[in-house]
Amino acid sequence: MKLLSIAVPCYNSAEYMEHCIDTLLTGGEDVEILIVNDGSTKDNTAEIADRYQAQYPSIVKAIHKENGGHGSGVNMGLEKASGLYFKVVDSDDWVNTEVLSKILAKLREFSEMEHPVDMLLSNYTYEHVEDGTSHTVRYTGKMPENKVFGWEELGRFRPDQNILMHSVIYRTQMLRDSGTKLPHHCFYVDNIFVYEPLPYVKTLYYLNENFYCYFIGRSDQSVNEEVFIRQVDQQLRVTYHMLNVCNPMQLDAPKRLRSYMLHYLSMMILICSVFLTLSKTEENEQKRRKLWKDIRQMDEKLYRQLRYRTLCGLSDTPIVRKRQVLGNGYRLARKIFKFN
Repeated sequence: MKLLSIAVPCYNSAEYMEHCIDTLLTGGEDVEILIVNDGSTKDNTAEIADRYQAQYPSIVKAIHKENGGHGSGVNMGLEKASGLYFKVVDSDDWVNTEVLSKILAKLREFSEMEHPVDMLLSNYTYEHVEDGTSHTVRYTGKMPENKVFGWEELGRFRPDQNILMHSVIYRTQMLRDSGTKLPHHCFYVDNIFVYEPLPYVKTLYYLNENFYCYFIGRSDQSVNEEVFIRQVDQQLRVTYHMLNVCNPMQLDAPKRLRSYMLHYLSMMILICSVFLTLSKTEENEQKRRKLWKDIRQMDEKLYRQLRYRTLCGLSDTPIVRKRQVLGNGYRLARKIFKFN
């Protein structure tokens, strides 16, 4: 059995996917690289995937499917994965090859345990192409290092310290047992990937190494502010999905896990509220109000917690200059934390 299956969803990715795959190949025979060609039509993504499979038949599998979006690519990768652990690496990103060898050594240790660790976390770096800067997100001081631990040992996260797809490696069978299926034809599904499975995670390990390099700067990127506003309905769809699959207030789980999931859900609600407001349309203002109304009908305690955590309810208060305040707040956070 392979130690690590790595799914690489690709859609018209010929311009940059080779760099990504080349960094993953340094893992050698311990890794399985699943290149999921999601119905690419505008370039030779499919041919590149087939070439890598022909050149590295014991490591690379080229999977061709009809277009279904990033989530369907992740789903397909998980379905085909044979490794003990599973990770997603986007085709325009890459990994630190020296750290990959350290991660594989740690996963090998886990594989010899009676109960292998459910989730390994490492640091990730935002690589900003527009100004040549970078920003690394670490969990130092928030998670124990060099030991297996449980949720009760988790600290309180800063706003820029969320667990993201870039930082997680799941035990494959645990992820399958969680039943997580990402929506098709939808952006921002990576939020579901690092939210829905968490109650199934019992043991964690934090490796304080900068592993994942997250490319920021393409004009068509889904985290670009203008694109974010245009696609706010998809962010809203993902947020409703998260609300429906797990209400942290009703979760039978360690307090620190419930607190973290509430923290993450609050961030999602705030993002929706901000971008629905910044779109400057009455239709989206109605959607924002409906979101808060639906949360209140779902769970009054959850509603109060989310109001308190999202700028003390500012995002749900129809006040003069609300749009300016939310917009300035978002851009200030972006400048400080450099998250997109």
